[in-house]
Amino acid sequence: MRMRLSRISIGARVFTVIALAAPILAYNRSRGALVALGLLCLVWLATSVAERRSDLAPYTPLIEAAAVGAIAGASIDITTGFLLALALPPFIAAIRLGPRGCILAVCAELATVVLTTFIAIGPKPDDSQVLSIFSWTMAGLGFGLVGSVIHAGLERERAGLAPYLDAQHLIKQLLDLSDDLSSGLDVATLSGTVLSAVGDTVPTTASGLYLPRGEVLIPLAAQTLDRTDQSGLSLAEELAVTALTRGETVIDAGGFAFKVGDAAVFAGILPLRSTFGSQDLERLVGRIRRDLRTQIVQLDTALLFADFRDSASADVRKRLAREMHDGVAQDIASLGYLVDVLAARPADEKQAQQFAMLRGRITSIVAEVRQSVLTLRTSIGEAESLGTAIGAVARHLSESSQIPIHVTLDEHATRLRPEVEAELFRIAQEAMNNAIKHAQCNSIDVHCRVHAPEALITVTDDGRGLQKGRSDSHGLKIMRERARLVGAEISIGDRPEGGLAVAVEISHQDNR
Repeated sequence: MRMRLSRISIGARVFTVIALAAPILAYNRSRGALVALGLLCLVWLATSVAERRSDLAPYTPLIEAAAVGAIAGASIDITTGFLLALALPPFIAAIRLGPRGCILAVCAELATVVLTTFIAIGPKPDDSQVLSIFSWTMAGLGFGLVGSVIHAGLERERAGLAPYLDAQHLIKQLLDLSDDLSSGLDVATLSGTVLSAVGDTVPTTASGLYLPRGEVLIPLAAQTLDRTDQSGLSLAEELAVTALTRGETVIDAGGFAFKVGDAAVFAGILPLRSTFGSQDLERLVGRIRRDLRTQIVQLDTALLFADFRDSASADVRKRLAREMHDGVAQDIASLGYLVDVLAARPADEKQAQQFAMLRGRITSIVAEVRQSVLTLRTSIGEAESLGTAIGAVARHLSESSQIPIHVTLDEHATRLRPEVEAELFRIAQEAMNNAIKHAQCNSIDVHCRVHAPEALITVTDDGRGLQKGRSDSHGLKIMRERARLVGAEISIGDRPEGGLAVAVEISHQDNR
């Protein structure tokens, strides 16, 4: 916005300089006229530079108006041509400051032009000079009103862009600060650091760092000595819920839990033969909080950044879905109606077949676009769980493709981290889409097992199996990239009984 205002201002000044210089250089080459022209050029050069500085920009229109008025009044005895310059400052002040800036600029230049005119030629200027001052001042007021209209339009545009401009400013600040973020903004890494630091102080058989999301807790990191027995993690989660509900540190014979930073909750289960008493644990928790002060600030910052990233990506998906539905899908559907009209009266049988083939292709494209819109609109954050979200998209895909998709869910109440759920959901969605588009299958089976912090999702079909990759197909590569982002293992291969199997697993170790 500032760049656009600067371009308008500079363009107006250049045009005015040309309008003033042409008659002076052609007919009046007096030394005084050339000096006045040079001073005007210096004033406008200085104000063009000052406008680029945020601390000076609000004052430059009024300073410019006063300086231009002074030069025009001081040179009025040489030529009244410089009074033309009086039309410019109110216009520039108006596009930058609005109607108020226009009025102030007119007053400033009128005061200085009258004052310098009296100094230059005495208290009684002739009638033609007075008339010229009045005329060009009124012209400046008129141009100022035009500038006020431009200002209002730019302000409306700026109001719509204000959130993005503010976000742009803040993101730039974050990028400038990124070099100082020695630990980065990865939630999983920072959560693991907190978990390890607590474990170094108090030995635990199971521990977890949890983030409340609505009515459930999402494990940011968890660890247990016995991977075959998840009961310890269940007890840790119960302690975390208690600490969160009470809003205070919870210590009992089996373990302890306390709030970490502004959002997260840590819970740990003590060994059966632990010798720690309640007072010992209270002292240790206080010590842990002091020792982890830096890590807690880092974790809070990472969680805020993750929330911002998730919110922004969800908004982008919804906007793209709206644009595709209201634009591309409607335009293609309109082409289908046009083909129907032409197909009603074909020239011959061959043309009728061509129209039928074209109509079928258009119908297929519309279905794919609508399926893409569904994909963009579906968000894991809007579902009750990962399995619920997968089940919902499977139902829609099955209805649109007429291919049965059987979904089996095995979920615990505890949720995975939001970014993990989002990537696993997209992998499952891509696997189902690929099976529908390319496998030529009769049915698809989806199994979703989520025992946070572990999860396993498999998508199998009875189609033709893994085919030779096409240059325009990136589905498998995208799935592998998504798995890598959250530390999951993905396998894609043919089934012995025929068809393709896609399995993505995130283990306990991956969530540490």
